[in-house]
Amino acid sequence: MKILAISGSARRKSTNLALLIQIKSIVPEGVSMNISHEIDSLPIFSPDKEEQQTPKNVTDFIDNVSNSDGIIIASPEYVRAIPGGLKNAIDWLVSREAIIAKPIILVHASHRGDDMLASLRLVLSTVSSRFNRDIFARFPLMSKTPDEIRKILTSPEAQKELFMLINDFTNYIDKSDA
Repeated sequence: MKILAISGSARRKSTNLALLIQIKSIVPEGVSMNISHEIDSLPIFSPDKEEQQTPKNVTDFIDNVSNSDGIIIASPEYVRAIPGGLKNAIDWLVSREAIIAKPIILVHASHRGDDMLASLRLVLSTVSSRFNRDIFARFPLMSKTPDEIRKILTSPEAQKELFMLINDFTNYIDKSDA
């Protein structure tokens, strides 16, 4: 099983990326997880750049989505909204088959961000028939140092929650494939 994890943050040391890295470290045998954290490199979506005009980094991103069995998205909130880079990445997928029936879940690395999460849930439930809003985990990592993040995410409580998240998601993907 192949999982693609997408960080909605353009920061190289973002808490959302740290959360995805921790999830990757605990995926069970038989599951691989790749992390896409360079969505800021995608050009602004334009229908004029689709088909043969699609930039290579966009086709690579779309191929990664297509070749995954499921997607985990972790995103910060920017001014109570979805970050532009993440929304742009989703826009590149809208007119293609890659995301339509893809199992997708969210994780969140902050104690706040409910407006962004509500908006992202609406967008994802529009673009994928298999977006699952019930499989979700949230950790208060905002403004934490790397050491504090590591301590929080490796605590027994966090590890249990992350194991349950991955287990629930892989079971959901298996049911989606049946």
